[in-house]
Amino acid sequence: MLRLAGKRFLSQTLVPQSAASPASAAVTTARRYHERVVDHYDNPRNVGSFDKDDPTVGTGLVGAPACGDVMKLQIKVDEQSGKIVDACFKTFGCGSAIASSSVATEWVKGKQMEEVLTIKNTEIAKHLSLPPVKLHCSMLAEDAIKAAVKDYELKKAKNSSTEVPSPKVAEA
Repeated sequence: MLRLAGKRFLSQTLVPQSAASPASAAVTTARRYHERVVDHYDNPRNVGSFDKDDPTVGTGLVGAPACGDVMKLQIKVDEQSGKIVDACFKTFGCGSAIASSSVATEWVKGKQMEEVLTIKNTEIAKHLSLPPVKLHCSMLAEDAIKAAVKDYELKKAKNSSTEVPSPKVAEA
């Protein structure tokens, strides 16, 4: 039900309610999301979650208090190569936030950790043709990527510091 309402909202044309004068009737502004936003909203890629306690998983949880969008992006890293082998997300928010999350998960897969940190919100916004009022959605995606990488690196450092050699038993 909610998805159906969202689809209608994303694809509908906004027409001024008061078309009393001929001038206002002639000025009908069509505002639609770009087809890439609609595609990623209708068919989001990589929705889901990994076990946050898995040492190969990094989790980034970010939110925008102004609009209420919340984004969780997770990466799964191959410890040998340092490449991100899988990514997933769960987002509570508008179509632009969901599309930004979906694009981010596609873009990080198969890349090195250092490489994904170079993904900028402006690239995501440009790819999705987001209007200025929706740029915060692409910023959330960039922040979620950075937070996921940071979480993974903290786990990795914690695991390497807790791995101490087993003590040898002294023989008499």
